[in-house]
Amino acid sequence: MSAPAPSPLAIVDAEPLHRQEEVLTEAALAFVAELHRRFTPRRDELLARRAERRAEIARTSTLGFLPETAAVRADDSWKVAPAPAALEDRRVEITGPTDRKMTVNALNSGAKVWLADFEDASAPTWENVVTGQLNLIDAYTRNIDFTDPVSGKSYALRPDAELATVVMRPRGWHLDERHLTDAGGTPVPGALVDFGLYFFHNAKRLVELGKGPYFYLPKTESHLEARLWNEVFVFAQDYLGVAQGTVRATVLIETITAAYEMEEILYELRDHASGLNAGRWDYLFSIVKNFRDGGARFVLPDRNAVTMTAPFMRAYTELLVRTCHKRGAHAIGGMAAFIPSRRDAEVNKVAFEKVRADKDREANDGFDGSWVAHPDLVPIAMESFDRVLGDRPNQKDRLREDVDVKAEDLIAVDSLDAKPTYAGLVNAVQVGIRYIEAWLRGLGAVAIFNLMEDAATAEISRSQIWQWINAGVVLDNGERVTAELARKVAAEELADIRAELGEEAFTAGNWQQAHDLLLKVSLDEDYADFLTLPAYEQLKG
Repeated sequence: MSAPAPSPLAIVDAEPLHRQEEVLTEAALAFVAELHRRFTPRRDELLARRAERRAEIARTSTLGFLPETAAVRADDSWKVAPAPAALEDRRVEITGPTDRKMTVNALNSGAKVWLADFEDASAPTWENVVTGQLNLIDAYTRNIDFTDPVSGKSYALRPDAELATVVMRPRGWHLDERHLTDAGGTPVPGALVDFGLYFFHNAKRLVELGKGPYFYLPKTESHLEARLWNEVFVFAQDYLGVAQGTVRATVLIETITAAYEMEEILYELRDHASGLNAGRWDYLFSIVKNFRDGGARFVLPDRNAVTMTAPFMRAYTELLVRTCHKRGAHAIGGMAAFIPSRRDAEVNKVAFEKVRADKDREANDGFDGSWVAHPDLVPIAMESFDRVLGDRPNQKDRLREDVDVKAEDLIAVDSLDAKPTYAGLVNAVQVGIRYIEAWLRGLGAVAIFNLMEDAATAEISRSQIWQWINAGVVLDNGERVTAELARKVAAEELADIRAELGEEAFTAGNWQQAHDLLLKVSLDEDYADFLTLPAYEQLKG
């Protein structure tokens, strides 16, 4: 018996957008509706399972490798599918949202891959969701050349052979798309909207271009969540008549629970897997979130004091490289978030040296590529990987059998010799308020203090404030972190921003709203799983 016809989806509370009919076609929405009908119930079960697992971590203050999947880890015979030609060399990847300017600049950047981001670098306004899809369609049909109406600068794509390969990142499983609902009024998961519209419009076109529909999967917390994605891929390929195995997915290991299931995640996706990525900022956020009530030994110091040479972070990255190469997958390193300054050459010099050292370390550790946030960083990262790789596309043959990571090594937060500081608290408040304000204006990737910040860094900021208050942390100046101290620092920052911008610009922004939201998610006894959930309720558009 054939499946019932999908319920039509309704577009709700959304102003019509220019050219939206090219994206929101009847056939495309029918495909998204069928994804929703088939896979949202399982998504809901897995979200409930996250809550159960978090409760178990709160009870035990520990994590370990899963006994029930020991056979998968012990079986040396399986490998992921061979990488397609377009993903064989990934030595430098640039990340960024899918606005029109970024689309052209990222594709032209000289990077091997562009992570086209509908997730943490994009605030999910309906306009961003729909026009981001449109921009990618236009890029693949070479209809994206444009002139910036403000600067008068023209943007045009280089020849196809010089363009970065696109790996698209949909939203995580936890976020719904409020503007697209089924007949019962239930919103469709944002992940299925982003994936569905992109796959429907571009899968066959990408195959014709010699590439394919490639994805980064964010916020994965278990191999069961990876299994659900694999089921989505199998169904989608059948639905559109695309050969099985055309899809390739790189999974961000950016949650502490996923770090204990790297092999199982690759196994579940093995016909569609192309690698794992060390998503360092969300990973730190996940550690704080899961062990936030675990006492002093789980208190993270200032964000900028947690470098990738910290023992517990080194355990995570080395285990990732070993796991990927054992299974024939790419290991992709973390973000270089620095944004070059046009006014301060000295700032650039110091930052470039830090980026170079970071990328040298990753290349020497066995990573096959790494991320940057700005085109000016592409040559620096490229040089680090060229030095190690030479003419080889990757170093997957470097198995790192010297690596031996124990379960406790991944959560040995107290092995880091650094403590929270007052300056760190101030920075967390500053970044939190400034990022949230921009997010509420529809911007997901924001340059703050010469760093490209996205939702992950705001998550760390508010989580650390929450953790430091609840753990009774005493800072380097002798002050105990309390709700009152956080409010005082936030009020001072708001006053500084008002003085910096002037009254008119301050009033035109969302500064008070951002201040209030940061304090809410930082001070509420009931910790919000994701900052973007309450923020989405306040996002206009």
